[in-house]
Amino acid sequence: MALKIKPLSDRVLIEPAAAETKTASGIYIPETAKEKPQKGKVVAVGKGTKKHDMTVKVGDEVLYGKYTGTELKLEGKDYLIMREDDILAIV
Repeated sequence: MALKIKPLSDRVLIEPAAAETKTASGIYIPETAKEKPQKGKVVAVGKGTKKHDMTVKVGDEVLYGKYTGTELKLEGKDYLIMREDDILAIV
């Protein structure tokens, strides 16, 4: 199902990864202690600007800063929209 949103200029729409519910050693993390994920999948990409071509593409797994982007809810799912400069790395 295609989204009805298209980011403008150098912005990217990201679907955040689900928060970890269990540690590597097998301990379950309660809802109140879960951290905001810093990894997600690129869902939509803007066209870029005259001075800046887009590096990321739809489907890329990316890492981003903890407090970057604007949270929004579309069609019942949570997304983040941010500038490409706020993305730290492609995984």
